[in-house]
Order: sequence, then structure tokens, then C-alpha cells
Amino acid sequence: MAASAPCKCSGDDQQEGAGRKVEAIVRDRQKDLQYVQEYKPENPEIRYLRALLFGHVGAGKSSFINSVSNVLRDRMTMPALASAMTSDTSFTKKYETCKFMKGRRSSKTFFPVVFNDIMGLEDGDTRGVHAIDIVHALKGNVKEGHKFNPVGPLEPDDFGYNPTPSADDRVHVLVCVMSANTPQINSSLLKKMCEVRKQASELGIPQMAMMTHIDAACGEIEKDLKNVYRSRHLQKKMKDFSAAVGIPMNCIFPVKNYSEEIDMKDDVDILILSALRKIIDFGDDFIEKMKTE
Repeated sequence: MAASAPCKCSGDDQQEGAGRKVEAIVRDRQKDLQYVQEYKPENPEIRYLRALLFGHVGAGKSSFINSVSNVLRDRMTMPALASAMTSDTSFTKKYETCKFMKGRRSSKTFFPVVFNDIMGLEDGDTRGVHAIDIVHALKGNVKEGHKFNPVGPLEPDDFGYNPTPSADDRVHVLVCVMSANTPQINSSLLKKMCEVRKQASELGIPQMAMMTHIDAACGEIEKDLKNVYRSRHLQKKMKDFSAAVGIPMNCIFPVKNYSEEIDMKDDVDILILSALRKIIDFGDDFIEKMKTE
């Protein structure tokens, strides 16, 4: 892990957004976990609330999926393959649905919330996932296991294209994942992110963002995760990202993925559960809207 950037926490910063900070820090972990465990879409056409994670290469999309699985199963798991190596190319190549198991053997079932991991955004027109492929995924037009081609986007006559998506195939909430430890996102990537958001908005799909690697970006957070809402450095990162892509501040959630830990930690779980609960809330609102259309 790269050395954490110096940052400051102050009493003034602690007062700013105090309600949100207190809620995040003292939130009842068990209450949020129970909320997630008991959730079920009320629309009979939909078995799973589907969240699509997208973002730049190395943002931590696959690691977040694994972190959610850890929290739900209360142990270290790895449903999504993730790379610990720093690279400028995407580790995820295929379109895959990650389900979260509960129970064992004959009582084994899955939580009714799933994540779709997608190839990372990269600079240029022939690297990483194409913005139009993310739009295809939003509409449910990408088949499970489709391998993305950086040279050209998916076409309607390709084998990986699903021409008749069901309500269950569609994405119900779009989650942009951004690393707080990234110095600056170049204009090419921002343009792709904004294009995806524009298309999602036209489809009525709710959007939110997660800021990962917060401990690597700020030494005070690395010392104590409870400093997450006191860090001026992180607040600036979130505000800059909000201004660049248009996602409101109250829809951006800082998280710490499980990466070096070998045991579960409540402070890590609280942030993950806070983001997961909002994913469910936003996605369920869209599912309810689909039901009335």
C-alpha cells in the first residue's frame, strides 16, 4: 500500500455535517445488517435487486463485492476475483453477476441483492469498457459471461447481446466507484462517466457513488476509521468528484474495503453496511416505479 497522504482533522470540520458523521460512526451495525438480511423486492417479476458497479481501473469494484460478502457471511470470502497488483488495465474482463450466499447445504439460498461487476474504464477509445457497453448492461442487454472487447462495443447481432431482457435482467441502481487515492481523473474518463450517468438518468435509474481506499488517501483515517467524516482532505476529494460528475454529496459514500485484514472489524462493516443500505433503498425505489409503469 502506498503511503497515506497527510491530512488534517479539526473541530470545525467535525461540526460540518455533524448529523451525517454521527449517523455513520454510531450507527447500529446489527440494525443495518438486519435491514439488509430481511429485504425482499415486492415486485413479483424481480427476484434480485441488481446493482451495477462501474468506475476507473483499480477503483476497488471487485474488492467492494468481496467486502459486502464478508459482512453478510461474517467471515472472509472471495466471490469476486480481485487483484492486489497495481495495474493500468482492468482485472475484470467478463460481465458477471455476483450473488451472496446465506445458509449452508440444504438450506442454502441467496440474498435478493446482486452486484454486476464490469470491466474498468480506461483512457482512450480502444482500452477498457466502452460507455455504450455499460448502457447495454443498464438495459439488461448483456448476457452473463460476455467478455468485453476494448476494440469495439457490443453489437445487437453479437452472441453476448441479450435482445429480450426481463425486468430481472435490468439494472436497478448504478454505483460509480472512485478511489480516493487517485491523484486526478483525466478528462477522457470523466467524459465517459458523465455519458453513462446521462444515459442512466434518461432511463430513470438512480445513481450513487462510493469512494474507496480512504485509508490510503488520508493518514488520519488510516490511524482511526472514525476520522472518515473529519478529514478535510477526503471532504475535498468528495466535493471535487461531486462537481466533476454531478453526483450530489449526500449520494457519495466513503468505504474501506477489506484488503489487508484477516479478521472482521466493526468500523469497516459500518461503512460498508451504510453504503449497502442506500444501494437497496435507491434500487428498491426504482423497482417500485417499474411496478407502476
